[in-house]
Amino acid sequence: MPDSALLPDSARPSGTTRPAARPTARTPRHSTVLGLMSACVMLAVALVAAVNLALPALRADAMHPSPAQLLWIVDSYVLVFAGLLIPAGALGDRRGPKGALLTGLAVFAAGCLLAALAPHVAVLIAARALSGAGAALVMPATLSLAVRTAPPERRAHAVAVWTGATGAAGLLGNLGGGLVLQYLPWQGLFWVAAPTALLLLGLTARLAPRTAGAPAGPTDPVGTALLVLGSLALLTALIEGPGHGWGSPLVLGCFALAALLLGAFLGHGLRAARPLVDPRLFRARPLRAGVLGVTATFFGLFALFFVNAQYLQYAKGYSPAVAGLAIGPVALGMLVFSRLSPRLSRRFGTRPMVATGLACLSAGLGLLSLIDGRTPYLPYAAVLLVMAVGMGLSMPPLSMAVLGSLPADRAGLGSGLNGAAREFGSALGVAAMGTVMASHTGGFTDGMAAGFRVAAAVLAVLGTVTVIWLRPTSDAGTGAGAGD
Repeated sequence: MPDSALLPDSARPSGTTRPAARPTARTPRHSTVLGLMSACVMLAVALVAAVNLALPALRADAMHPSPAQLLWIVDSYVLVFAGLLIPAGALGDRRGPKGALLTGLAVFAAGCLLAALAPHVAVLIAARALSGAGAALVMPATLSLAVRTAPPERRAHAVAVWTGATGAAGLLGNLGGGLVLQYLPWQGLFWVAAPTALLLLGLTARLAPRTAGAPAGPTDPVGTALLVLGSLALLTALIEGPGHGWGSPLVLGCFALAALLLGAFLGHGLRAARPLVDPRLFRARPLRAGVLGVTATFFGLFALFFVNAQYLQYAKGYSPAVAGLAIGPVALGMLVFSRLSPRLSRRFGTRPMVATGLACLSAGLGLLSLIDGRTPYLPYAAVLLVMAVGMGLSMPPLSMAVLGSLPADRAGLGSGLNGAAREFGSALGVAAMGTVMASHTGGFTDGMAAGFRVAAAVLAVLGTVTVIWLRPTSDAGTGAGAGD
C-alpha cells in the first residue's frame, strides 16, 4: 500500500476526480498537530470505556437507576455519537475541520459538566447525549486535520498514528477511569473529562492550522435528516433488542422505521443533485471493504469490551483500577502494530495485512470462549495481545481504504463514514453479546463463552467478505484500497 491516501483517478466512482494537492508549506508543525489530534480523539473514545467501569457505582447511587436506565446512561452517548458522525464530517468539510473540532470540544465539555451535576437519571442521560454530539464533531475533524496537514507521503503514517491513539484510548479509559473510580465517586469521571476537553480546546485554537473548507459542498438537509433519524432508529433497535426481546413491538417498530428512513435516504441520494452521501460511491470495492472491515473489527472488539469489566470485577474479583490495567495489552499491542502496519502493507500488500488482522481477531474471540473464573491472568492477557495484533494490522489499511476512495476535500466525510462504521460495529457487538448471554441459562462465564463463540463466527464471515472485496482489480492499480 503506498503512503498516499488517495486512489488513482481510474479507481474512483464516476463523477469524482482527484483534487489538486494542498500546499503544506504553511503547516510545518504536522507532528504537533498529529499529537494534538490524537489526544482529542483519545478523550472522546476513552469516556466510553470509563463509563462502563462506573456501572457498579452508578447502580449503587442514590438515583437508583433501573437496569434499562443504566444501559441508556452508557448508550445515549454512543447512539448520538454514531448517528451524527457522517453529517458532522460533512459539516467539517464544508466549514473547515478546525471550527468543527473547537465546537465539538466545547459541546463535549458542556455535556460532561452537566453529567457531573446531574440530579436525576434523565438529566444524566441527556448530558451523555450532549457529550456524544460533541464527540461526533471531534472524531471526523481530528482525522481530517491529521490527513490534510500531512505531506502526501506521510498520510498513511498519520492514519496509523490516529488509529493507534483510538486503541490507546481504551487503555486510558480503563486505567484512568479505574483510578478515578478507586478514589472518587462516579461524578469524578466527568469532573476530570470537562477541564481536559477545555485544555485541548485551547491548545487546538492556538496550534492547529485553519484549513480551507468547501463552501460549495452539499448541505442536503433532507438527506441529513433521513440519515440521522434512520441511524438513531437502527441503533435504538440494536440497543434495546437484548433487553426487550427482538420480537417486541418497540424493537420491531424501530427496525421498520430504520428500514423506511434509510431506504428513503438511499433513494434520495440517487436522485439528488448534490447528496450528503452518494450511494454510487459504494460501487468502489475498496470503500465497501473498508466500511465493512471497520464494522467487523469493532464488532469483535466491543463484544470483548461488553463483558470484560464484568468478568474481571465479578468473576476474577479485581478492583476497578486493576480491571482497567488488565485490559492494557489491547491498547499497547495496537499502538505498536498500528505503527508497523503501513510498512508491512507496503511490503506484503494491503489484503494480506487485513486478512491476517481479521483472522487474529476472530481467533482471539474463539480463544476467549475457553476462559472462566479460574483462568490465570497471563493466558487471558496473551489472548488480548492476539486481538491487539489483529486490530493494529487491519485498522490502518481499512481506514485508508475508506479515506482513499474519496477526494481529498471530502476527508471529513470519509472520516465520518469510518467513524460511523466503528460505532455501528460497536453497537452490533454489544447487541450480539447481550442477546446470547441473556438467552443462556447457565452462569455468567458460560453465557460469556457462548457469546464469544457466536461473535467469532460472525467476525469470520464478515472478514471473509471484506478480504474478497479487497482483491486486486485490473483498473484499480495499486491504490491504497485496491488490495495491492
